[in-house]
Amino acid sequence: MHPGPPYLPPPPVMPPPAPRSNPWPVVAAALIGLGAVVFTVTTQAGGWLVEQLLLTMGVDQPAWTRPLTGLLDALVVGLPAGLLAVLPRAAGVRAAGRAWTLGAAALGALGLLRAIPPARHELYLAALAVVAAGGALAVRRLRGGPAGRGPQSSPEGDEHRAAEPATPALFAFAAGLALLLPWLALGALGGLTETALAVAAAAALGWLAAAILDRPFWAAYDGGSGRPAVRLVLLGGLVAGVALSLVAAGAGQSGAQLPALLVLPATAFAAAALSRGGGPAPVGWLVGPAALGPLAFADPEEISLVLAIGRDVPFWVAVAAAGSLAVALGLALGYAGVFGRRRPAAPRRAVGALTVAAVLAGAAGVYVGAGQPGLHGEKLFVVLKAQADLSGIADLGVGGPPGQVGRDARVAEVYRRLVAHAQRSQAGLRRDLDRWRLDYRPYYLVNAIEVDGGPAVRAWLSRRADVDRVLLSQQLRPLPAAPPTERGGEAGPSAPPWNVTMIRADRVRSELGVDGSGIVVGSSDSGVDGAHPALAAGFRGGDDSWYDPWNGTRTPTDHAGHGTHTLGSAVGAAHVGVAPGARWVGCVNLDRNLGNPARYLDCLQFMLAPFPPGGEAFADGRPERAPHVLTNSWGCPPMEGCDPRALAPATAAFAAAGIFVVAAAGNTGPSCGSVEDPPAIYEDVLTVGAVDARRRVTDFSSRGPTPDGSVKPDLVAPGADVLSAMPGGGYARLDGTSMATPHVAGVVALMWSANPRLIGDLPRTRQLLTGTVTPVTSGQGCGPTGNVDGAGLVDAYAAVRAARG
Repeated sequence: MHPGPPYLPPPPVMPPPAPRSNPWPVVAAALIGLGAVVFTVTTQAGGWLVEQLLLTMGVDQPAWTRPLTGLLDALVVGLPAGLLAVLPRAAGVRAAGRAWTLGAAALGALGLLRAIPPARHELYLAALAVVAAGGALAVRRLRGGPAGRGPQSSPEGDEHRAAEPATPALFAFAAGLALLLPWLALGALGGLTETALAVAAAAALGWLAAAILDRPFWAAYDGGSGRPAVRLVLLGGLVAGVALSLVAAGAGQSGAQLPALLVLPATAFAAAALSRGGGPAPVGWLVGPAALGPLAFADPEEISLVLAIGRDVPFWVAVAAAGSLAVALGLALGYAGVFGRRRPAAPRRAVGALTVAAVLAGAAGVYVGAGQPGLHGEKLFVVLKAQADLSGIADLGVGGPPGQVGRDARVAEVYRRLVAHAQRSQAGLRRDLDRWRLDYRPYYLVNAIEVDGGPAVRAWLSRRADVDRVLLSQQLRPLPAAPPTERGGEAGPSAPPWNVTMIRADRVRSELGVDGSGIVVGSSDSGVDGAHPALAAGFRGGDDSWYDPWNGTRTPTDHAGHGTHTLGSAVGAAHVGVAPGARWVGCVNLDRNLGNPARYLDCLQFMLAPFPPGGEAFADGRPERAPHVLTNSWGCPPMEGCDPRALAPATAAFAAAGIFVVAAAGNTGPSCGSVEDPPAIYEDVLTVGAVDARRRVTDFSSRGPTPDGSVKPDLVAPGADVLSAMPGGGYARLDGTSMATPHVAGVVALMWSANPRLIGDLPRTRQLLTGTVTPVTSGQGCGPTGNVDGAGLVDAYAAVRAARG
């Protein structure tokens, strides 16, 4: 048989070549994620900084401009993120794009709420809770309801999840409480309504974050419980952190979102470790408490450049945020080690519950022991319609005794009428407040009452027939430690400095022999260092020459230095004061450089009718002890609760009583119309702008006209590089119309000391002051003549000679 051809095996079938992975989607995702974080942080921080600079310049920012930053971020981040969500094939890249797109949409929606003014914080928090919760519902509906089991499931994982479904959530809640510890120690809560709404808003933000970072999101980065969780914790955590940075950027009023931007993204790594066994729930339990810290324990109006100097609220907010960040990173490492192993044996539910209980107990101990427990919310300043009629009081001095005796009679009558009118017209409102057990504090200088209460109380008061309007009375939340005392680093002058010689006050003493003796100057400011060598001898003394409604100090004290410096320029010895022979009384109306209508009135009432420690302004006032001249280097802007009419009855009462009121124009120049806050805007107040050593109106000096069109300031005085006293016995050079104002108060003291018959004669004194000025360089104009430099530069020598007549 003929053999056949030899057998040849078939050629091997080669598998098709593996498709080459395309790295560009991953690179694009990395660049978009990095760009999203950098752009969002930069615009949010920059937007806040611009707002603060406009605030310090006195420029009103329209409410509609505040949401623009969030909308810009949402647009710039959302467009490329949306492309990532639909174009690439890689599941991880698409998951990142979806999460970032939803985060950008959340930022745009939440950012719109910043159109609500910061002073309406309760309204803002309520809106934040509603919008965040609505966003969470919308995301869940968009994704078809509750997420199902993702592809990361494994038999081991399923058994673990079925056995201990609540364990990751318990450990997430414990971690969230741990993130709150720095805020419990360093922050302070607001009012009851404000705190409850902050809790609701934080919970809604946590829910929103959990909806965005749901189980399918984590599944895209999880290799299952049989593999290490390095990819999940690192890569998933980074991607989730970008999404949380977008949510954080919308979580709070401008300024309050900055600490959230630091902390919330860092919680993503702990959430990633916990997500292996718990799906989206751990995200919400972490993000909610992390967002609660800045929302509840810091007033957004106090996260301000105004308080940025020294250890005030911005400092402690930064410390608390840094502490929360450290806790978040520590939790990420710890939870990655426990939950991120190849085959995790997660702690039992009982261990999780015990951990929550232990952290809760520790948090309570921190809050009670190291924190500032209690509620420290805003109060309401209720202005009644019926203000007292003081007509005819100024005529008491006509034909009667001139000078001190006539002035004292007018002060006594003003005090009597104001107190009687307030007691009569407030009776009904006080009865109702007592019935509802609402704490309150009545005032007579302005017929008003400060009341504890939130939005519901405000709505009730606003509807009353006897109430004209209800303003907010800004309250400062306490700090964990008092800011350090501001001290001066310079020695005292050996001769009168330039500001004293420019207005020729030194010649008044050396040539005319007048130093202000017999006159009392009242200072309402941050306080006074009564032990300073330049001021100690001038204190009037007695039990009715010092009042501190903020902190209840019994002796003249000043930590900020502002009040010591200004009073030193008015009456200080050692060459710094214009009228060193005058005596002084003091009151603290600024605490940490902020005030409110009620505290300003506390001091003004004390100046009209001083009272002893523990005394009651209505019953224990001593009008015969009222100072002659008041120097006021402060203003009450809307952020502190004032409107343009808030203090007008008070200055009208001083005018009727014959007490000369001098006030700073403000430091929001060179814009025209920047004299806009009480008391500088009132006609019966002498308003002072500032010049430098070259007789030029300074750029910072506020310009007129006032909101009602009046020409202001009335005159100018030295206010740049002014050397005066500071707490601790030192000296410093400061700038501001605050520094210019006490020069004029000192000149009035010299005039009345030189001619006691002028005491209480405000029109004649004002005429002599403005009629003896010297010209200055005013620069640009602001409408009618005088809206930059007033009548001109005060001249102490000429004014005193004219007063002697």
